[in-house]
Amino acid sequence: MNELDGLRAIVTGGASGIGLATARLLAERGAEVAVLDLTALDPAALDPDGAGGAGKPLHGFLADVSDDASVCAAVAEATAQLGGLDILVNNAGIGAAGTVEDNPDEQWHRVLDVNVLGMVRTTRAALPHLRASAHAAIVNTCSIAATAGLPQRALYSASKGAVLSLTLAMAADHVREGIRVNCVNPGTADTPWVGRLLDAADDPEAERAALNARQPLGRLVTAEEVAAAVAYLASPAAGSVTGTALAVDGGMAGLRLRPAGS
Repeated sequence: MNELDGLRAIVTGGASGIGLATARLLAERGAEVAVLDLTALDPAALDPDGAGGAGKPLHGFLADVSDDASVCAAVAEATAQLGGLDILVNNAGIGAAGTVEDNPDEQWHRVLDVNVLGMVRTTRAALPHLRASAHAAIVNTCSIAATAGLPQRALYSASKGAVLSLTLAMAADHVREGIRVNCVNPGTADTPWVGRLLDAADDPEAERAALNARQPLGRLVTAEEVAAAVAYLASPAAGSVTGTALAVDGGMAGLRLRPAGS
């Protein structure tokens, strides 16, 4: 018997990267999983072999987390198909590069709308269903950018700092309703979004090497490693864990290593 048997989950931003890795892992561990994304799921993800060979098929729904009507409709349709909801993974998000001088107001509004209000909209739509669950858990995808000062990431860091604070506030608000709320703080992960940033760099190989060196483990975090942390926080095994930010960052947040050879 798998640890998530009988549980029903929604994963936003689940068509690629960390979201897809999370959806596949939850399904592999026995959950019925609905993916909400702007992009339709690859057909390979809709069958058990596409979900890793041992998991259940994923259910795909189109949704735009920046549009409340779209979110409400998708959550209603997904929960109807799943027969309820036990787990919400708020993973949808977008990035931004630059200092406070570089991003215009319109981009600030857009990133905060997706990264912060997107979680608000999805959670708001999901709460009535989660309240009816005997095992209700919300996991938000935050970032090491919420707790460490990273260069050229002012807007993105501000949005993820808000996600961290939102996670703690939600955990306090809903703990007595039996709903646990936590977040994961990935370091730089090897995802399609990071791949696009590297491709746009003047020297992609040098930029990747610099990102690898920034993390004490010496490599980027994998989407599957972040998914494993999400799956733990969503599972009954984490029944006493709420209001926690779990770093999956190769030691970036907590370790201060001396230069190699010194």
